[in-house]
Amino acid sequence: MARLNLEHLSTFLAVVRLGGVRKAAVGLNLTQPAITARIKNLEDALSCTLFDRAGGRMRLTKRGELLLAHAEKVEHLAQRVERDVMDPEGIEGHLRLGVSETIAQCWLPELISRLHREYPKLQIELNVDISVNLRAALLNREIDLAILLGPISEFSVDNTPLPAFGLAWYAAANAAPEVTGADYLSRPVLTYARNTRPFRELKELLLDRVGPDFLLFPSSSLSACFRLVEEDIGVAVLPRILGQDLVRAGRIREFDPGWVPSPLLFTASYLGEPRSQMVQTSAAIAREVAEGYMADKNN
Repeated sequence: MARLNLEHLSTFLAVVRLGGVRKAAVGLNLTQPAITARIKNLEDALSCTLFDRAGGRMRLTKRGELLLAHAEKVEHLAQRVERDVMDPEGIEGHLRLGVSETIAQCWLPELISRLHREYPKLQIELNVDISVNLRAALLNREIDLAILLGPISEFSVDNTPLPAFGLAWYAAANAAPEVTGADYLSRPVLTYARNTRPFRELKELLLDRVGPDFLLFPSSSLSACFRLVEEDIGVAVLPRILGQDLVRAGRIREFDPGWVPSPLLFTASYLGEPRSQMVQTSAAIAREVAEGYMADKNN
């Protein structure tokens, strides 16, 4: 008879919460056969059937319902042991981290370094994408921690607020000096990718303040936007903290058309159930790293 263990119970809870073997496999970063084997081992250990598989669907049996209540208590206790007793250096596992391009351009290296120091045995898988895709990946349990334009307004998600990014308008250092302010907006405007909140807000503001005769050049690469501004292809409204060094180097300069979009608000977001002390701590570390980065840049 197979022995009952925490992995079996965690897999059972994932199948119940996510609604099937396939989604549980994605959520746990395992193969479907591995999930099926764990459920079979758990049923063997308990000498009972936990799921009614009729019609291709998995419904809890009466004994499965009984196990669910006990498994949730065991999970809660295991989380408290991990939080209160376990040395972080001994924690092994896999952290699937999703970050937006803005974060990748600034304090991401320090975050990865801090996480590696905190959890030296942890495998970190990194995905850089736009926030809308990161949100979908988090809700589908394809990533564990998303650092994105937030917060995510879902009851299942916990959001840790991060420092905001103020925006500024940039033009090439050698752009016509006699042209000032709003006149620059007759040039192509480089900005965030099309399916993002900053793009949508900028488009609405340009329609309101400039009219329909403007050109938007969206891009998923902020470094490419800055490079195109430097080459005088167009102007851009981008995070001031990312443009400071280029301004100091005399490669681009700020200009003021009389308005600027609202600051970008980011969160470190993760699913609240099942609660992972490691993921929750990683979100707190992200906030510390972000605050330190902003303080250094603003001094």
